[in-house]
Amino acid sequence: MSRNAKINALLLLAVAALAVLPLVLGLGDHKEEPFAGADAEAETAITEIEPDYEPWFSPLYEPPSGEIESALFAVQAAIGAGVLAYYFGLRRGRRQGGERTAAALRDAPEGD
Repeated sequence: MSRNAKINALLLLAVAALAVLPLVLGLGDHKEEPFAGADAEAETAITEIEPDYEPWFSPLYEPPSGEIESALFAVQAAIGAGVLAYYFGLRRGRRQGGERTAAALRDAPEGD
């Protein structure tokens, strides 16, 4: 197994552990919604500290249900992952193209 394959396997294992360990260890079992988002946690903390707090503005769009909100978040994450994958693929392709061009110039006869 090559060095890069070992690193990739370790990274994949770490990501899987980060996803599974909170479930296995029961983190958040004492909460009504154990894996609520940071926004909900912040809202709860703010209302506990300052019950009369009024937000500065309201959201532009409020999804009708939590499932739709989750779906929109998943679409947003997929678009972001696609942009990153495109960028890294483009970078790799350009690097490989540069290497091929350099090799072709190196191997070309002197008269051409």
